[in-house]
Amino acid sequence: MITRREAAQRLDIPLEMAQRHELPSRMSEAEFSELEQHPPAWLVQSRANRRSGARPVWVQLKCDVCGFTESARPKKWWPAFTYLSCSDHSPLDLPGPADGLYREEFDGIGSRFVGIVDARA
Repeated sequence: MITRREAAQRLDIPLEMAQRHELPSRMSEAEFSELEQHPPAWLVQSRANRRSGARPVWVQLKCDVCGFTESARPKKWWPAFTYLSCSDHSPLDLPGPADGLYREEFDGIGSRFVGIVDARA
């Protein structure tokens, strides 16, 4: 069984779209396979509207310290992170910034991440 959230991730659609089009809260792999092989008109249209190079619907976040992963909807304000770390790790668990760079931290990335950006001073 897969959840609606997992189905939305695999279909690369927002969770809100999955809810609006009444995807069940849980479905079997066979039901999901049928949906992928014979997509309804709204899913076909959604895929047709997708612009190449546009921001992805889902991104895979991975902690550079412990390897924990999570799928999340990217936010417009997220910069290109140098590192991602679970919020319970120390900043000292990551390599320090290179000479001439300073470090910025962004809390609230996904459910438990801190984004690290090393930038020029």
